[in-house]
Amino acid sequence: MTTLDTTPAPVARGTTGSVTTHRAIPMSRIITTELRKMFDTRSGFWLMASIGILALLASAAVIAFSSDAGMTYSAFATAIGYPITVVLPIIAILSVTSEWSQRSGLTTFTLVPDRSRVIAAKAVACVGVAIATILLAFAVGALGNVVGTTIAGIEPVWDLTVSNMATIVLANVLGLLVGFMLGVVIRSSAGAIVGYFVYSFLLPTLSVLLASSQAWFRDLQPWMDFKYAQGTLIDGTVTIQQWEHLGVASVIWLLFPLTVGLAVVVRAEVK
Repeated sequence: MTTLDTTPAPVARGTTGSVTTHRAIPMSRIITTELRKMFDTRSGFWLMASIGILALLASAAVIAFSSDAGMTYSAFATAIGYPITVVLPIIAILSVTSEWSQRSGLTTFTLVPDRSRVIAAKAVACVGVAIATILLAFAVGALGNVVGTTIAGIEPVWDLTVSNMATIVLANVLGLLVGFMLGVVIRSSAGAIVGYFVYSFLLPTLSVLLASSQAWFRDLQPWMDFKYAQGTLIDGTVTIQQWEHLGVASVIWLLFPLTVGLAVVVRAEVK
């Protein structure tokens, strides 16, 4: 006849019963980890470096080809801004899709089982990189304006106000969030990048053609075309109605698909 051993198992220090409790990983550590992951790979490093390289090339192009009257701070900022608006969303896409494309999701979501915390950390890291990058672009543009006007022998023109700079920063952050949203929804680097170019170039072109040929859509375009509404941030002073246009278009083309994508990500199988 066998007897059952009813001696209770030893309880480890810092445990309740036989279940060990651990402190959750701080959010700040997750953010810094996600930020480091954006630079760790060779492609990530050169994608970041390309922003500075393109900013210098754009400034040199303005100095070389612009007329004296056209050599203003806004001209340098605009020239530098064009490549940044393309590169920043791709950085956000790769930050999200790397967990699935590079098959690191199993490790990431095992260490941090709450996927919403990982996605939130990625969003914070991407927005931080975007703001830092745009501020760097403003600095490079200011340097280019000083150097260019000195070479041309004219007085530098500083025609961007603080409010203009703030709306330009917001426009670029929204553009980055579009890439982030597509990364969350599609979860494939190639597919999300293709989706971004369709989202940001093909659909706005179709919207312009439709507005020019159909009177019923002309009044709806500012409400329905996110790229059109976003462009008012770069043009200058934004009116109350234009803020309303941007808010409605952001809900339709950014917040709603991002919400759906997040709901899928927290439940999707990671292989």
